[in-house]
Amino acid sequence: MMKKMLLGGLVWAAGCATTYAEPVNERAAAILDAHERTGEVVNCLNLRQVSSIVAIDEETLLIKSGVNDYYVNELSGRCNGATRNSTRFEYATSIGQLCRNDILKVVDNSGGFLTGSCGVGSFERLATKEPAEEETETE
Repeated sequence: MMKKMLLGGLVWAAGCATTYAEPVNERAAAILDAHERTGEVVNCLNLRQVSSIVAIDEETLLIKSGVNDYYVNELSGRCNGATRNSTRFEYATSIGQLCRNDILKVVDNSGGFLTGSCGVGSFERLATKEPAEEETETE
């Protein structure tokens, strides 16, 4: 009887368990979906040309450089809090470039406290996907 109660309790608890769903920035993910990876990798980006850095998820950044150039960056480790609307990135550099292995800090906008940090990976250039040509039937 005790085994049945214990088993029943475990089954009930498993039914109530939730899994962590990592927040995803849908707008940034849509931009990433409209592009394809080129395989062209650079280790640094000039900060004067970087217009935005947006977290797609806590392990991937989308960087806009110039007018319509995009780069994807796979972070070395998880960047806790990066996808929250109430946070921003901070970094310090002495050379005017954001480079591989630099540290990004995730800072809460309201309190100014650190919520996470992560190491920057290499920057892979993205290219706009060509529109898929529809097959036409000929009779």
